Amino acid sequence: MKSTLYFTCLALLLSTASCEKEGDEEQKAKLEGSIRPWSENPAYWEYKGEPVLLLGATDNDNLFQHPNLKSHLDSLQAIGGNYIRNTMSDRDPGDLRAFATNEAGKYDLNLWNEAYWQQFDSMLHWTAQRDIIVQIEIWDRFDHSRQEWLSDPYHPANNINYSYEEARLDSLYPNHPGANEQPFFYTVPALDDNPLVLKYQQSFVRKLLDHTLGHDHVLYCIDNETKGEDEWAIYWTDFIKKEAGDKEIMLTQMWDDWDIKSDMHRRTLDHPERYDYIDMSQNSHNTGQLNWDNARFIFDYIQSNPRPVNSTKIYGSETSPWTNRGIDEQHAVETFFRNIIGGFASSRFHRPPAGLGLSASSMDALKALRKVEEKLKFWELSPRMDLLSEKEENEAYCAAKEGEKYLVYFPKGGEVMLDFSTLTGNASLQWLSVTGAEWLSASEVSGGEAIQLRSPVDTGAIAVLVKE
Repeated sequence: MKSTLYFTCLALLLSTASCEKEGDEEQKAKLEGSIRPWSENPAYWEYKGEPVLLLGATDNDNLFQHPNLKSHLDSLQAIGGNYIRNTMSDRDPGDLRAFATNEAGKYDLNLWNEAYWQQFDSMLHWTAQRDIIVQIEIWDRFDHSRQEWLSDPYHPANNINYSYEEARLDSLYPNHPGANEQPFFYTVPALDDNPLVLKYQQSFVRKLLDHTLGHDHVLYCIDNETKGEDEWAIYWTDFIKKEAGDKEIMLTQMWDDWDIKSDMHRRTLDHPERYDYIDMSQNSHNTGQLNWDNARFIFDYIQSNPRPVNSTKIYGSETSPWTNRGIDEQHAVETFFRNIIGGFASSRFHRPPAGLGLSASSMDALKALRKVEEKLKFWELSPRMDLLSEKEENEAYCAAKEGEKYLVYFPKGGEVMLDFSTLTGNASLQWLSVTGAEWLSASEVSGGEAIQLRSPVDTGAIAVLVKE
């Protein structure tokens, strides 16, 4: 009897241990499947255990509110796109609001508009099906100032939950939100300490997380291009990570300063323990060689502790408000290629009218980079401008794994010398046209010395050289 009891207990213990081990392995596999810095090179993203380069071009900021979202995602996927931006914004005509209204048409910040959240769920579901990574911006300053404030659910006149006096909010904030005059972004304890409005802000973030934490393809960003106080960002970073519990999430803040070397951006750069990746979208306000050089500053700055650097917005189109500064279609395409050649983990064309969205030019750019990826992977390369000579400003950009693989991008036409001295034997040279994303020619070149590269077209081309 004792012997039978002993073996029964032993079998139960072994079974329990086996189940716990299987559970641990299942949990580990799930964590390893989520979007996270790549274990072998944390400057790039890893998803489902494999390194991935994130490329995107979409027509809305708040893509979950797009009327033809499913087909838009299909179009993006068809050209190799796997990255979208999604602000939790509701200011455009026809957008749904997050909160329900009563019979008088006033919002109740304690009740949800389920149609809004259903649209959000659909976006999460359809992107997961297509392995498209979603970068969510939780707060957008443009929703809460100027004309948009007048219809905002958080505006005291529009809800049943608080008065102007109770909320310490005014009826008008007529200036550009960059002026930072909106107390909505000062509610946290370290700033204005406004627990009444903060309570509803917390509720919104919790609701958002209820929908996102079950997914592994979501990146989080606190604000859209903010000039707000650091304490606001710190509060929400701590709040979100605490609410996420055991779920590992990737979170950052997007600062507004166009000078990405400024102290404002160092709030993120200096705190890898707080911010898991970096968004440098605002660098696309800088044109030509400066766009490249500023990015190199960032990569040098974080060299000892690399993280993925994203660019969820590339500005520039013929309808942008900054064409007088050269922020046009050519600039957008150039920036897209400079970003990826320079080591960015993601790049996405901004929505019209300030960006190209999902257009002929942006589609060609995505397709061109995916064709290059068939020959080499960008995480195999490092920016190597020192290998180019006889080069003018903004004429050509180089990345290489010296002695094996080289890539040279010509934004327009051009002719440079490439140091090929460390490559022994021969290499294949293939030219890809940026316009049309078509291979133009292929030839063989010899290593051991510098070679001349002349772009075959003046509309943008990429030279890909791989040791045979």
